[in-house]
Amino acid sequence: MQKKTTRNSFLLFLTACIWGMAFVSQSKGMEFMGPFTFNGIRSIIGTLSLLVYLGVVCATGAKKLKEVDWKYTLRAGIWCGLLLTAASTFQQYGLVYTTVGKAGFITTLYIIFVPLAGIFFKRKVGAVIWFSALMAAVGMYLLCVTEDFRLGTGDILVFICAVIFAAHIMVVDHYSERSDGVIVSCIQFAVCGIVCTLAAFIFEKPTIGHILPGAGALLYAGVMSCGVAYTLQIVGQKDVNPTIAALILSLESVVATVAGWIAFKIGLLKADQTLTGKQIWGCVLVFAAVLLVQIPWGKIVLRKKDS
Repeated sequence: MQKKTTRNSFLLFLTACIWGMAFVSQSKGMEFMGPFTFNGIRSIIGTLSLLVYLGVVCATGAKKLKEVDWKYTLRAGIWCGLLLTAASTFQQYGLVYTTVGKAGFITTLYIIFVPLAGIFFKRKVGAVIWFSALMAAVGMYLLCVTEDFRLGTGDILVFICAVIFAAHIMVVDHYSERSDGVIVSCIQFAVCGIVCTLAAFIFEKPTIGHILPGAGALLYAGVMSCGVAYTLQIVGQKDVNPTIAALILSLESVVATVAGWIAFKIGLLKADQTLTGKQIWGCVLVFAAVLLVQIPWGKIVLRKKDS
């Protein structure tokens, strides 16, 4: 069991690495095409990747489509897909104006927004969550606010993306009990792909000349980030404590920062991805807040009392 847990933890770390480096491919793609075009094609590729995965697990008998509540699952996939479309659109537009590292850390704030949203559902929000939110706010100030006390356009857009991703997480949680996670994800990517592709033809008028130069970025974001990483997450989360899994996956923000800096240094990205000392401290505070909110303090206190 210990070996399996260690292996699955490594798979989750690999997932975080793939997702973190996906920010580089998303930023690179913006050099050749518009956000709607990138998201549309990326999501369609992701849909096809998950269809391959579904085909394999169904062929091996690990999943039986007859047992799926299709009406419920389809509704879940559509709602998740619409929220994913909104979140990914704000994120892509944000990456046009901000760095990969900043986008990665701001996006992870959804982990704090989810428990804070409990206020609207009359759920108790603990002191640790409020403290984490305050810490994240200070981190955001150091990371994003300029010397003339203004937030960058890209930072605001990615912040909105994080809020929508929090709503997306809550909708996924609402539907998770009676729906199949892989099929819901496949449907949501399909919805995102269709909506973004239609928007691309209306607002961006994409051509093959725009798409082909960014094919590498599209394939990484579609196959690796959507297909491979999602599959690794499904396998990796088995036999791993949910809190530990979330902690490992939150490392994507750190990977995004390092990957962005390396991509700039080797000339893969044109925009400077270097963070100032103040911004690095902001990253540290945001990351610490994300980690703090995921620690099961209630269980720790109960264990101490029992001992």
